[in-house]
Amino acid sequence: MKMIKKALVAASVAVMSAPVFAEDLLSTASTEIGALKTGIVAFGVVVGIAIAIVSIGLVKRVINKA
Repeated sequence: MKMIKKALVAASVAVMSAPVFAEDLLSTASTEIGALKTGIVAFGVVVGIAIAIVSIGLVKRVINKA
């Protein structure tokens, strides 16, 4: 009977702490996704600037050959 009581106590503690753990996990995941979005936007800006620089160089070359 003592083993059953211990198992019930352990299970009830696990069940009661699960929502707190899930909330913390969700908060952490949300923060990481936000950081990932910021990184992707920054990478997109860098790639956009690089494409603009290359495009300007190509236009200058075409104008100079004309």
